[in-house]
Amino acid sequence: MSPPVPSAQPPPESESPRLGSASSAAAGLAAVAKTASFGLRNVGVIRGAKLLLEVNQKDGFDCQSCAWPSPDGDRHTFEFCENGVKAVADEATPKRIGRDFFARHSVVELSRQSDYWLNRQGRLTEPMVLRPDAAHYVPIAWDEAFSLVAAELRALPSPDAAAFYTSGRTSNEAAFLYQLFVRQFGTNNLPDCSNMCHESSGAALGESIGVGKGTVKLDDFLLADAIFIIGQNPGTNHPRMLSTLEEAKAKGAMIVSVNPMPEVGTERFKNPQHFMNPLKVLPTLLGKGAHLADLWLQPRVNGDLALFKGIMKEMLAAEDGAPGKVFDHAFIREHTSGYEELVADLRATAWQSIVDDCGVPRDQIAAAAAVALRSRAIICCWAMGLTQQPNSVATIQMVVNFLLLGGNLGRPGAGVCPVRGHSNVQGDRTMGIFEKMPDSWLDRLDAEFGFKSPRRHGLDTVESIKAMHAGNVRVFFAMGGNFLSATPDTEFTAEALRRCSLTAQVSTKLNRSHLVTGRTALILPCLGRTERDLQAGGEQFVTVEDSMSVINPSRGRLEPASPHLLSETAIVTRLARAVLGASSTVAWEELAGNYTLIRDHIAGVIPGFEEFNRRIAEGVFYLPNSARDHREWKTASGKAGFVVAPIPRRAFRDGEYVMMTIRTHDQFNTTVYGLDDRYRGVYGGRRVVFMNAEDLAVAGLQQGQFVDLANRHGGIERVAKHFMIAPYRIPRGCVATYFPEGNVLVPVDSVAAKSNTPTSKYVIVTIAPTADVAAALESRRAGAAD
Repeated sequence: MSPPVPSAQPPPESESPRLGSASSAAAGLAAVAKTASFGLRNVGVIRGAKLLLEVNQKDGFDCQSCAWPSPDGDRHTFEFCENGVKAVADEATPKRIGRDFFARHSVVELSRQSDYWLNRQGRLTEPMVLRPDAAHYVPIAWDEAFSLVAAELRALPSPDAAAFYTSGRTSNEAAFLYQLFVRQFGTNNLPDCSNMCHESSGAALGESIGVGKGTVKLDDFLLADAIFIIGQNPGTNHPRMLSTLEEAKAKGAMIVSVNPMPEVGTERFKNPQHFMNPLKVLPTLLGKGAHLADLWLQPRVNGDLALFKGIMKEMLAAEDGAPGKVFDHAFIREHTSGYEELVADLRATAWQSIVDDCGVPRDQIAAAAAVALRSRAIICCWAMGLTQQPNSVATIQMVVNFLLLGGNLGRPGAGVCPVRGHSNVQGDRTMGIFEKMPDSWLDRLDAEFGFKSPRRHGLDTVESIKAMHAGNVRVFFAMGGNFLSATPDTEFTAEALRRCSLTAQVSTKLNRSHLVTGRTALILPCLGRTERDLQAGGEQFVTVEDSMSVINPSRGRLEPASPHLLSETAIVTRLARAVLGASSTVAWEELAGNYTLIRDHIAGVIPGFEEFNRRIAEGVFYLPNSARDHREWKTASGKAGFVVAPIPRRAFRDGEYVMMTIRTHDQFNTTVYGLDDRYRGVYGGRRVVFMNAEDLAVAGLQQGQFVDLANRHGGIERVAKHFMIAPYRIPRGCVATYFPEGNVLVPVDSVAAKSNTPTSKYVIVTIAPTADVAAALESRRAGAAD
């Protein structure tokens, strides 16, 4: 009988989720209470208070959570949100995981625990190794761990048989050294978390305006006449954005929310900062909260492209009625190409096709267009609700078309704002974490360090998974993150990891990627963002880049969780020396001891970082953005391009639904801090499927019933079992589940065109009652007992 295999999926829950009342406003006293309870429970009163006063301060540390920017000038004393507190307290927990923990718990036993339980066990404190066929991790010395990785890498038939993943938490300095090491090793296999989130944004914006990043600054929100929030839930994923929206609203901005699900964060907001103001505390406490969205449009999942075609078609009708007075023709003539083709496409697109596909009534589309027509400055924000669709790139380009018609790029109060989900995911890409960096960038890297980097494009995340599964990638090294739980097609990805000879994870906390591994596995524990970084050259700081291209310093304040932890930069430099030996042209040891030297090299390679050390010593600074700063379009035509794209065709069989994956309010990315989602009225569990009440009636299902979800893309059946039905205001034919629980249903080869991003917001599923409810309950109880 073969030994048990560690479970790749989160186990069934021991208790059923409870459905209750949802919050009527985002933040407020509930957020303050949650912040206090989570911080006190995990960190303690005095330690926690001191720590939180350092979050997002210019002389403190950058929050590990979302990438929403902090003000350039004066900052609030409490420059954090509820979910930021969860992230900080989670990292600063006094709980520890050492060799005794792993001696007590086998890998199989740990895999039967929930992601919530795994995360709560505490900080990793020493490097650990899982030997071939072993049941338990055991300690390993750092030098031996680096030698083990070096031996595995040197034994490969080609450097391209290794993949080097990066999570969005990695600092600029560590990311720059990491990509330098990987390219000196000889490969461009640098998959990262951007491949799964905003890769579509970069591809779309790069083609349309020549810059793959946002074009607005924080102050632009206070100058905007209208703000469109599309496929984004700021109340949970970017809570500090709500304060910015509240300020913009107070200055007269109209806010339009576009989302298949109602999100309380864009409906009403009680700003916790107001509890510090004697004039605002009672109105905030007793009132309903600030009303944010003036209009909510509820498209079907993947209906956004048709919706924005409809908005533009309404605007074109207004232009026809008042020629030359609606669109910004001076801007269009000087700065764009493809206008006539777009207009012809809008005229040829039937209203019935638009309404049928997006699911939004025409009068509501007209209302959104009216907001745009009254506005001289418009900002469009979006997140993964747009980027994880099959036609994500075309959809985002339709949003850009909408802005270009009014000249809403490259001027105050207007532009694109793809809101990044992790604190330095944008910075990592700037530092060269990309499998397809331009030759001009690589030429500068080569000149700086005196070597020839590879030019063959590497593998992105989906391609790396497939290459591991096929046996073509044999070593997988992850700089942070929880790769297994973040990626699509959980069982396929798990098998891909198991086929590697070595998987290595640089981590601060225990997660499922440590449990589903290659033949040999390493856990390499590193310093957290909150911790002091002492090196040979003294105490060091790192930098990060936020969603608006602002470079911020970050200085940890806590003593490290263990004397055995290494910084990310130290791990990279010691690994590089072990692998490359004396043949490397880089003075790795010097760079490890003094991060100013790393920043000097960054300044020599990456445009916009000139005099890096002087500028960061003086405060934060912006990277240049040609579209924002000069209306310069680095596209093939030299102009911003209108893009024409067809409305995608829909063809569903009876009983099929479109599923999208979402987060709860008690998680950040794959990290689960709690089991509640008070903004949607779900408590004590995560395995729920949100369904339209009419769909329930037609399917003969009911609230609280347990069902199994299945996807059969490519002739392969993928099943997610034991989900409880939760009726919700979601369009008919659409359902939603939380991730990572729903990731098992996302096919690895269902990706967005051009970006290769997994389509986690467009998964065709069928739903059937759980066959054996008694067995399901027993399975859940067994999981709890373990």
